[in-house]
Amino acid sequence: MSKRLILAASLALSLSACATAIPPVEVTRFHIGNPARSGTIAVEEMRGNPDVSLEFRTYAAAVAQEWQRVGFTPVSAGETSDYVASVAFRRSFRPSGVDRGSDRPVSVGVGGGIGSGGFSGMGVGVGINLSGKPKDIVTTELHVQLRRRADSTMIWEGRALTEAREGTPAAQPGLAAQKLSAALIEGYPGESGRTITVK
Repeated sequence: MSKRLILAASLALSLSACATAIPPVEVTRFHIGNPARSGTIAVEEMRGNPDVSLEFRTYAAAVAQEWQRVGFTPVSAGETSDYVASVAFRRSFRPSGVDRGSDRPVSVGVGGGIGSGGFSGMGVGVGINLSGKPKDIVTTELHVQLRRRADSTMIWEGRALTEAREGTPAAQPGLAAQKLSAALIEGYPGESGRTITVK
């Protein structure tokens, strides 16, 4: 097999591994009647959101991009938007697997014996525990509400949730924000009251 074919096969395998590394997203949406499909929109922090930071701005930008994809127009600076999309997100951590952090990192065993010919022998076994503490599972949840600014009526609401092992690409805020926003808003308004899984 030529080097070129081997390289192509390796690249295909690595790309397929990347594609399957993104976990599914659980999405639930609610709306009444036929909500608006266009108009100017402003993305703002939801009241009570615990974290207004660079990470929050990552989620807000991803949500704004998805609203634009389904037909809404970002409001121009200094103007009042027709709609307000309120955004909140939450990340939580839970342990996974058995915590082996308290195990001794190195164990030594000594054994000896006398053979039938009167010869003695001794063996030493060394075991090293490199497993350490298992990585936590990161749960990331995105909550978005769409309101008409004129009367503050909520016309659409959705929640999206995904889980990934800490330290993996899927657990990083940038990738999680894009994945959650796309899963939540794609196909807007979606079926009201139904929970679906988006892969």
